[in-house]
Amino acid sequence: MEEKTINIRNVVCQRCIMTVEDILNRMNIPFKEVSLGQAILNRDLEPRERIALEKEFEKVGFEIIQDRNEKLINNIKSLIIEKVYSEDTSVEKLSGLLTSELNYDYSHITHVFTENEGQSIQKFYNAVRIERVKELLNYDDWSIAMIADNLGYSTPAYLSTSFKNATGLTPSEYKKKHASDRKTLDSI
Repeated sequence: MEEKTINIRNVVCQRCIMTVEDILNRMNIPFKEVSLGQAILNRDLEPRERIALEKEFEKVGFEIIQDRNEKLINNIKSLIIEKVYSEDTSVEKLSGLLTSELNYDYSHITHVFTENEGQSIQKFYNAVRIERVKELLNYDDWSIAMIADNLGYSTPAYLSTSFKNATGLTPSEYKKKHASDRKTLDSI
């Protein structure tokens, strides 16, 4: 049985993955795995199935990606989100992660991303990290030092400076306000 991978825009969290799985199950489309930004199907889709699947995805804000550069961008975003939200606190450079996972030269990856997204990979990565910091501050489970360590900031002071530059508030001020200005990851 030949597997077929489809790339899906806006599948950025576990709930998104569950939604895609639910849609595929309801439509009786056999699949091996659904992960951030993609689904591995057990077979190619028939044209009518593809149209129906696209309509179902559209209802929940997802979209099948067909362009090669769009697929690359989707994979970049998925890897960044996975890195930021993982429990792995290793300090592997983002450029090293992307080149090893995507098998492209980093200059090509950054060129395609910047040209199509209007922002650098680093700016996107920083925005995702800031949203994760907001989430962790709202949960109130970790100290600033723990958050800084988990998200790869060199020091809590650097996290605070980055956070203030991005939001206009220090993490402590944000925490006190219990601000609910978080963005969804697909809007970054």
